[in-house]
Amino acid sequence: MRKTLVLPALLLSSLSVFSQVSVSHLLTENLPNPISIDNKTPRLSWQLSSPDRSELQTAYEIQVSDRPGGKPSAWNSGKVASEQSVWVTYGGTALQAGKKYFWRVRVWDNKGRESGWSKPASWQMGLLTPADWKAQWIQSAAKEDASQPSPLFRTTFTAKNGIASATAYITAHGLYEAQLNGQRIGDAYFTPGWTSYNKRLQYQAYDVTSLIHPGKNAVGAMLGSGWYRGYICYDWQHNFYGSDLSLLMQIIIRYDNGRIDTIASDGSWKTATGEVRHSEIYDGELIDHRQDQKGWSLPDFDDAAWTSVQPASYPKDNLVATGNEPVKKQETFHTGKLLTTPKGERVIDFGQNLTGWVILKLKGRAGDSIRLSHAEVLDKAGNFYTDNLRRAKAQDVFILKGREEETFEPHFTFHGFRYIRIEGTAGEINPDDYTAVALYSAMPKTGEFECSDALINQLQHNIQWGQQGNFLDIPTDCPQRDERLGWTGDAQVFSRTAAFNRGVDNFFAKWLKDLAADQKPNGAVPFVIPNVTGNGTSAGWADVATIIPWNLYLAYGDRKVLEDQYSSMKAWVEYIRGQAKNDLWNTGFHFGDWLFYRPADDNDGRSAVTDKYFIAQCFYAHSTQLLINAATVLGKKEDADAYSALLRRIKDAFLNEYVTPDGRLVSGTQTAYVLALEFDMLPEATRKKAAARLVQNIQDYNYHLTTGFLGTPYLCHVLSQYNYTTVAYKLLLQDTYPSWLYPVKMGATTIWERWDGIRPDGSFQTPGMNSFNHYSYGAIGDWMYRVVAGIDTYEDGPGYHHSRISPHPGGGLTSAAADLETCYGKISSHWRMTSDSLAIDIDIPANTTSTVYIPAPEGGVITEGGQKLSAVASIHIDGVEKGYLVLGLGSGSYHFLVRADYQEN
Repeated sequence: MRKTLVLPALLLSSLSVFSQVSVSHLLTENLPNPISIDNKTPRLSWQLSSPDRSELQTAYEIQVSDRPGGKPSAWNSGKVASEQSVWVTYGGTALQAGKKYFWRVRVWDNKGRESGWSKPASWQMGLLTPADWKAQWIQSAAKEDASQPSPLFRTTFTAKNGIASATAYITAHGLYEAQLNGQRIGDAYFTPGWTSYNKRLQYQAYDVTSLIHPGKNAVGAMLGSGWYRGYICYDWQHNFYGSDLSLLMQIIIRYDNGRIDTIASDGSWKTATGEVRHSEIYDGELIDHRQDQKGWSLPDFDDAAWTSVQPASYPKDNLVATGNEPVKKQETFHTGKLLTTPKGERVIDFGQNLTGWVILKLKGRAGDSIRLSHAEVLDKAGNFYTDNLRRAKAQDVFILKGREEETFEPHFTFHGFRYIRIEGTAGEINPDDYTAVALYSAMPKTGEFECSDALINQLQHNIQWGQQGNFLDIPTDCPQRDERLGWTGDAQVFSRTAAFNRGVDNFFAKWLKDLAADQKPNGAVPFVIPNVTGNGTSAGWADVATIIPWNLYLAYGDRKVLEDQYSSMKAWVEYIRGQAKNDLWNTGFHFGDWLFYRPADDNDGRSAVTDKYFIAQCFYAHSTQLLINAATVLGKKEDADAYSALLRRIKDAFLNEYVTPDGRLVSGTQTAYVLALEFDMLPEATRKKAAARLVQNIQDYNYHLTTGFLGTPYLCHVLSQYNYTTVAYKLLLQDTYPSWLYPVKMGATTIWERWDGIRPDGSFQTPGMNSFNHYSYGAIGDWMYRVVAGIDTYEDGPGYHHSRISPHPGGGLTSAAADLETCYGKISSHWRMTSDSLAIDIDIPANTTSTVYIPAPEGGVITEGGQKLSAVASIHIDGVEKGYLVLGLGSGSYHFLVRADYQEN
């Protein structure tokens, strides 16, 4: 007999109210359930969701326990009246190294409702001091050099019954791959990553509970030279950080009865070499399956022929937990197109320029070998082209063991390629046996942009793949040639676009710490980070020290990045002040507006040369302004006042040196006018005239851009700021050289280093510097998100806590759509235009507000959800501004319709 439960009406009503707001997406230090936190007061974040509009948090309560489902033994915040739902600082008892903590949160909203408790999340503390490391550094006793095979290390240990948890902590001098009982530990590659090793060496933590069983176990690792001692930089230096390959590993096993066992690298471990006979980042890898130590990480493997390791006394005080997402395998390309070139070479085209490697399945005789060479492009005759790799061989060689089908895959190298050339096998080639795998830092995908123009969509695709291919633990300049360095200028110009496409806060926060570590005592910032090039510095490059911290603050609302980097920011500005004379920075080396437009036969002065010291002065002002901004946010009023006075003198010096009484600039280039306007270098009365001169310059070049690395990111923004969005669209949609769409029409699948990497006649630019995967010019993506779709954040509510949505239909586009996952949830702006109407769909995440600008043509009628705006209670009309109706909105989904004979704005 079925029993029916009848709930009182009051209880039903309360349950309904209770369920209207919920909490999810719990993060610790911006990571889901991390296991190596070394911030002793970690920050906690969550997201609210509700079907209602204008949903705001008014209070929260956090509970933290040291056991799942337990009482809040570590912290109970109590009910805190606050709207803060991101970067909430832990305020409980002191946290213990290696210990796991569980937390949950509930919130109250502006409608008087309580969310109920979230599902629990967790974090685990890392090893907080050198004393927490019981392991010893170990290495091979044999003399080593970069050309020798990759060493293997192993040991066995016995685990008891009742294993509750087990965590492995691993780092290395070089790169490592670890195994436990024959299984790979984790899915991260190129660990421990690239940092300023002697000052900051990351370790990784792995949950290995499922890999350990009661009884005998075996653990070990293979090492590669990597960035630590391998050949690096275009001058082929090696052993930059050291000449050794060394391992540091310990496993902490916790049992149900409270017992703790530690397995640590020490002198009892053994070492040998295996199938990886040579591995270099630039040259590639040699794998000989005949040398495979099959089962080397299994407990019953016979290691009698292995030799004892040598313990080493390397420091541990430079060890830091990994706070950024590791490099992982991403997209795979299973079926490439097999080609035979005019030279008779057998080539596979994977259809996408990517960073990674090829996994190969092959069957043959023992000793047979196959060589895979990698290239980004074919030449105009259709032949395999590698001249632009310079001295990088970019070749993987695989030697067969014989008899059965074998699988080959590199370990400690990566390549930038679309094509592979296959040599050494005489039989038929089956493209299905060759799988290309993309590898890059596993930054969460946060942004999408799409519009009605197929070429612009391909440009967006290229921007995304340029970022993915170059964000491999550090922001590299290219993934294919003998360089692949963390060029500072490239990173700063692209950082705002990067923050739309991917969640780059952890990625850049890690890299900025290395910037501060490698910054010179006088405040100079090297060309590349980590610094392997020496003492050089340049305006527009070194300003990364101020630009990226501020951009991260805007994108994610995290004050800590400003706190962590403030000393570095200030040191950079003080360096410039020390170089300047009478507040004018007109000394020293500078790259200038790198790779600006230079026609081959410049008989009439068409090259867009911008005075380098003009540029330096603009960036001096810009970095000073950003330092003022940071000081203001951090409450450093004395600094803010002092640097505000300095900024006034910097701008006065600029006007005296570089601007005529009539308001003309000594350099009449697009970059000169863009920087002067973007950085507010000109008196307000002269700015409109300067913007008009910029437009005239663009028209003189028949609506082509002439900017290089430093002018390009701001070009369309300045045009839109001064009501020339129509001109900005013409630049965006230009498809002849130089333009953003020219490479697209030439078949590019990533962003090129040069506007004319491949010339219209099919010939190449100089091979000494001609990357076909180089993200800098992809900075136009920022304008596409922030202006075309119109998604932006205000400084009074960074991280999109207070967003601005101001779409700019135009350029002949009939639609555009952008989505962005913020710390608070997804924000969207989609518009579609017909001959007589404009539809705009907007999503605003809970616990945020937005100022929305709706194009309002004269005589037009605007509705939301089919109703007049005045009838929608959740909409506040703030006024009219430059042809836009300005609205104040809370969270929720909105559908606006503008009816009129619609004209582009």
